[in-house]
Amino acid sequence: MALPTTLTLEIVTPDRALAREEVDEVVVPGSEGELGILPGHTPLLATLKVGELWYRQGRETHHLSVAFGFVEVLPDRVTILAHVAERAQDIDIERAERARRRAEERLEKPSAQTDLDFERARIAMMKALIRLQVASRARTRV
Repeated sequence: MALPTTLTLEIVTPDRALAREEVDEVVVPGSEGELGILPGHTPLLATLKVGELWYRQGRETHHLSVAFGFVEVLPDRVTILAHVAERAQDIDIERAERARRRAEERLEKPSAQTDLDFERARIAMMKALIRLQVASRARTRV
């Protein structure tokens, strides 16, 4: 059996399907580290963390921010089931910046907050920073 030459990438959130594309390479933010996936990859199932997902079609690279969920990898297919996912060009930079400032303020409050409040603020900060990082990719694209 010949190895596949491309991957079918499908990215789905609870709200909508974001992408169904034929791609050459995918990199996802796995909870244990970045996962680089090429056609013919060994099957696996992994959890996602907050981070940047990117995929390549020929010479063109596409970037998304993702937060939590799962990735299923098969030799010819990658399925991303993300709690939240957003394309670089769709990110509202002002909104992401406001979210970053709010999270920063919550993290700087006195120790009256519970561990759960602190963890929520930490996750909100990570999401905002990743969204800003991914959005900057869309602005710098030529």
